[in-house]
Amino acid sequence: MSLFSRWRSKRTPSVSTTETPRRRSEVDVAHLAQFVATRAGVEAYVEPANRDFAVSLLLIATTGEWTRRTVGNQRAARAIARDLGIPVYDVNFTGYPQRMRDWNSARKKTRS
Repeated sequence: MSLFSRWRSKRTPSVSTTETPRRRSEVDVAHLAQFVATRAGVEAYVEPANRDFAVSLLLIATTGEWTRRTVGNQRAARAIARDLGIPVYDVNFTGYPQRMRDWNSARKKTRS
């Protein structure tokens, strides 16, 4: 037993780490397509990569409800939005819409 072994995480790997990147991509695209099909006025926002996550695609409905999935790169994000037939924006230029912030605030109030 090493000196620092007790501090190591003993968690089991999640399901998403056992799937192949190709499979995760198909599942994510299916989720995004289902979100678009079940909500009105959905718009896509491309979020840049950061230290913790790759490029992600954020979908926001007119109600402010949103979902986010990692897509890998900007070209893939724009292709997914084009295939779904929704407008796509770069969050670096447009920022997040007010309806998303309002929806998050309302959800936060109902939880507490």
